[in-house]
Amino acid sequence: MPRPRPLFTTEHEQFRDLVREFIAREVLPHHERWEQEGRVDREVYTAAAKRGIVGFYVDPEYGGLGLTDFRYNAIVAEEMARARVHGPAFTLLNDVIAPYLMRLGTDEQKRRWLSGLTSGELTFAIAMSEPGAGSDLNGIRTTARRDGDDWILDGQKTFISNGLNSEAVIVVARTDPQAGHHGISLMMVEDGMPGFERGRKLDKLGLPAQDTAELSFSGVRVPAGNLLGQEGRGFIHLMENLPSERLSIAVSAAAGARRVFEETLDYTKTRTAFGRPIGSFQANRFTLAEMATEIDIAQAYVDDCLVRMVDGTLSAVDAAKAKWWVTELAKRVVDQCLQLHGGYGYMLEYPIARDYRNVRIQTIFGGTTEIMKEIIGRDLGV
Repeated sequence: MPRPRPLFTTEHEQFRDLVREFIAREVLPHHERWEQEGRVDREVYTAAAKRGIVGFYVDPEYGGLGLTDFRYNAIVAEEMARARVHGPAFTLLNDVIAPYLMRLGTDEQKRRWLSGLTSGELTFAIAMSEPGAGSDLNGIRTTARRDGDDWILDGQKTFISNGLNSEAVIVVARTDPQAGHHGISLMMVEDGMPGFERGRKLDKLGLPAQDTAELSFSGVRVPAGNLLGQEGRGFIHLMENLPSERLSIAVSAAAGARRVFEETLDYTKTRTAFGRPIGSFQANRFTLAEMATEIDIAQAYVDDCLVRMVDGTLSAVDAAKAKWWVTELAKRVVDQCLQLHGGYGYMLEYPIARDYRNVRIQTIFGGTTEIMKEIIGRDLGV
């Protein structure tokens, strides 16, 4: 049985019930179709916003609830993982976009964009990765040069989640080619700006309901008022938000691993071979025991990170440890659980097969496992 988690209060659990009910009513009935179509219905964001599942982080003056307690973010991530829901970009909007806009936006920018986010009328993406630059943000080649009251933006982005459904995109661009990571800035590119084109929907190994796209910018004239944060401090702005993004990925990975384990445990109690449940064989029992232990240990660390996130003491190193360890564990758990399902595990009609495809990205997006270890290793002084 899962260990008690005292970090969640009654109010948190009431919110969990709301999220769980919303997913069951508004998401799950459509998710298979979304997987086939490669993107979700735009209306799901409006419905989620009405229920307070999107935009709760935002201040009330912009239509939000002012709930900056990251445990609410974690609940959304956990319930989506447990329901195998990956299409709607709820965690992207709550864990990445809303904090950027709240922390970096001017009053005018907040009025323009946050009210749309909290109503569900606007969704957003963030464009960091490029064909030649992924985890190494210092290698980006998208440029923006000042021209009077505008910036002229040129470049390409790829692997952009919510790239098709979004009405506006936070673009990471180099505004000073000579300044290294001190020459990177963030700017909001809005739908309809001449020269801004959305490319093909990328055909991925997993997460088929989540639209992922290529974006291109050719002489896009971006008003100076769309600069987000300070010019030249874009790299720093990104680093400030990455711990919460990486913790959110770890939260999802832990919840997904536990769901897969619990389902597999039930399967091993009912599936028989040689006249006995397969879970009763010592080799399988040991495998199950190892997974149960590692999942509990991972959850304990993730929950400790959540507490530190709430009290403001979570470091980038702590988040990197959670991100790489828990996502690698989730990948291993899914692989072992598929093995315990035998031939049935290879059939796509069984959820474990789809889990196997979907889990693979977790050790890559938000910073690869190797980058996480590099962050930790540098902190150790080696």
